[in-house]
Amino acid sequence: MAAGFGLVVRFALRGAEAADAFDALVSRTVEEIRRHEPGTLVYATHRVPDEPDARVFYELYADRAAFDAHERQPHVRHFLAEREKYVLRTDVTFLERVDGGV
Repeated sequence: MAAGFGLVVRFALRGAEAADAFDALVSRTVEEIRRHEPGTLVYATHRVPDEPDARVFYELYADRAAFDAHERQPHVRHFLAEREKYVLRTDVTFLERVDGGV
C-alpha cells in the first residue's frame, strides 16, 4: 500500500465524561469514513495506556488530494465542530512518506 500523505493527531480530553462522549463521536465518524472515503487508507484511533484523557489518531491517505477530500466530508466537518466540546488541546504532526511499507 503506497501512500503519500499521513498525519498523527494527539488529543488531550477534558476528563472521563468528555472522553466517553469523544469516543462515541469518533466511532460514528470512523464508520462514515470507512463507507465513503476510498482515498483514506488508514484511520486508526488509539487510547494511550496510563493516560485516560489522551487519544491518538494515525491517518494515512493515498495522497494530499485524498486528505483534502476527507476534510470536506460532512461527517468530518461535523466531527471537527463537535470535538471542541471534549478537547483541551490538539497536536497535529503531518507526515511525508520517505520509504517503507510492505
